[in-house]
Amino acid sequence: MSLSSAGALRRAAAGGVTRGPRAPATLRPPKAPAPLLPTRPPSHGMLRAATCASNHQRRFYRLERMGSFTSAPKVPKEDAADPDVSIPSKMTRDALLERCRWEHSRLPALIRRNFRCISPSKESEENGEDWTLSSGVRVVGWNLLSRVCSSTSSPNHLRVLQWNVLSQALGQENDNFMCCPEEALDWQTRRFQMLEEILEYNPDVICLQEVDHFGFLYRALSSVGYSGTFFPKPDSPCLYVSGNNGPDGCAIFFRTNKFTLISVDTRVLEVWRVQSNQVAIITRLAIRETGQQLLVCTTHLKARKGALLSTLRNEQGRDLLDFVAKHTASTEAETGKRPPVLMCGDFNAEPIEPVYSSILSDERLSLSSAYAQYPVTPSAANMVNGNAENLPDGKGGRLTPLESGLREPPYTTWKVRESEGEVCHTIDYIFHSQDSLAVEALLEFPTGEDIGPGRVPSLSYPSDHFSLVCDFHILDASGNGVVSQK
Repeated sequence: MSLSSAGALRRAAAGGVTRGPRAPATLRPPKAPAPLLPTRPPSHGMLRAATCASNHQRRFYRLERMGSFTSAPKVPKEDAADPDVSIPSKMTRDALLERCRWEHSRLPALIRRNFRCISPSKESEENGEDWTLSSGVRVVGWNLLSRVCSSTSSPNHLRVLQWNVLSQALGQENDNFMCCPEEALDWQTRRFQMLEEILEYNPDVICLQEVDHFGFLYRALSSVGYSGTFFPKPDSPCLYVSGNNGPDGCAIFFRTNKFTLISVDTRVLEVWRVQSNQVAIITRLAIRETGQQLLVCTTHLKARKGALLSTLRNEQGRDLLDFVAKHTASTEAETGKRPPVLMCGDFNAEPIEPVYSSILSDERLSLSSAYAQYPVTPSAANMVNGNAENLPDGKGGRLTPLESGLREPPYTTWKVRESEGEVCHTIDYIFHSQDSLAVEALLEFPTGEDIGPGRVPSLSYPSDHFSLVCDFHILDASGNGVVSQK
């Protein structure tokens, strides 16, 4: 994008902007109109209507915020929290899992997946934990997978789940999944499948995007020992869908018997000092047993392809990095120790996009991508974006953004939409502090055969994105496990 077009967009978007707590700025009217950027793919009918309108007239808008640009009337609603579902205030994880499976017992079982061991820690080996591998995949029964691979056995182990759960309002009414049965998109079908997918892997920390039923998730997850926070998009596209359940946004949950919550902060991400419609949450947690603090951040960047959107995402990513770096510096100033950082989300950007490089190149945070840590062998060529035979082994130094991108899995989402056709690419990531969080194991992605010809969502999987699950070992400055600070 040229500097002149970037300036035009910046000026057009600047009218009446409010940045955080500051008072609205008094700015001159824009000199040039800003293009309207749809948050969601338009239908063919919308495209035809837009084309016809452009042949007759051009309309200019002055933007206060890069929100959900649509001519549809807003239908604001609040989260109903699923009053038809009764969930006890306290349950065991096994009991809630059994409830989930009973609720959708007439449906096919959820897609099954295995963990891949990356590098078991010395502590794991000394504790006699089972790291038996077969072609790099741990041999465990599916019903034992979560228990055997559980990260909760040690305070220095951490299991993180990252997942775009698919907004109910947008998935059912707006996304036009061509090969998905209508029943699979019903909330009554999806809600307990969603819970099962989360609970099956027994995570310590959960980062979610496109959450528009936070009330239900909070009630269910709090019953088994999680606490969570939610931050909606300022102008969620869900609010323009009839029958919505309130705005969608991002959420973070954490296990209360493992962590204490120190602070939470939220941000509406900015592009050239203009608030966008994308948000971020950061939580500062402390491990109860050791006192070790860490920062967990989640976000969902702007969707859609194109050079302009790629540029917007990169600007959002840079603003996100500033946000996380500020909290990293303040935590280090208070504790005298640099905290490990986890930054998870749907970044809507493939590894070749600038925002991926910006994140991995930021020297303030020194982040790596967890799923770029796959053991790369010729037999695993189908598991990475590049040619496995020609990739660096990742030993002896930090991967460059290009090397890291080539090692990412070939997809984190695989869907078939009316507006785009079949889409299969990698846009979801778990970024982590390279020096203080060591990757031990990763949940593998299902094969195309496992997924099925209709792709996802389906009756076997409730979202168009697959969850990412990663086991970390927390290290101290010397590269060893963290000792108790109490």
